[in-house]
Amino acid sequence: MPKSKRDKKISLTSTRKKGLELKRNLVDQIRECVDQYARIFTFSVENMRNSKLKEVRNVWKHSRFFFGKNKVMSVALGRGAEDEYRENLHRVSQRLRGQTGMFFTNKTKEEVVEWFSQYQLKDFARSGNTAIHTVVLFEGPLPQFSHSMEPQLRQLGLPTKLERGEINLISDHTVCTAGDVLTPEQARILKLLDTPMVNFHITLDSVWSNDGTFELLERKDNPSPQKEGVEEEDEDEND
Repeated sequence: MPKSKRDKKISLTSTRKKGLELKRNLVDQIRECVDQYARIFTFSVENMRNSKLKEVRNVWKHSRFFFGKNKVMSVALGRGAEDEYRENLHRVSQRLRGQTGMFFTNKTKEEVVEWFSQYQLKDFARSGNTAIHTVVLFEGPLPQFSHSMEPQLRQLGLPTKLERGEINLISDHTVCTAGDVLTPEQARILKLLDTPMVNFHITLDSVWSNDGTFELLERKDNPSPQKEGVEEEDEDEND
């Protein structure tokens, strides 16, 4: 009789070792980037989409992004002044909260700030997003949809019926009203209508330079930039 797979014993020792090794590798990578790049930016993402973030990474191939695993990234930088890897890096560590990432680059602060301030991509809303405008469908044919989609549209809440192989809306229908928190059905209809409702946008939060200076960048919740750092005689010679 073959041995049951349910009886198979799995050692967690190798799993723990592998996880610890991955964390150590991440710490090493981050510290190598600290030594290699002139600046570190912390950033947050509005309406996160992995595909959109990948596009940004491709544009900035000469730089390096880290997103996720905030605790490990904080360890790499140092959580306090007494254990920080370089001068003032614990300030960067303190910014790593929630959906925040790090961006290493040799580009100037001005170049980075200008590019990201202009970079926004429209995308489709998801359940839980807020409608930015009202969308109304009027009674009549819906030629953008094939007849086979009629059951799906009806299931999503649209008052539809098939007439001579064409989908018709039997009465006016408000898909969403500006300010609505969208349901899964509303979000799906908006996507089928090819109606984007959100912007993918990266907001820069702070910047650290390899001379030890740290600066909070201007944003909605921080209207006045603040700068903290070391005096000139403590500047690091590395770029």
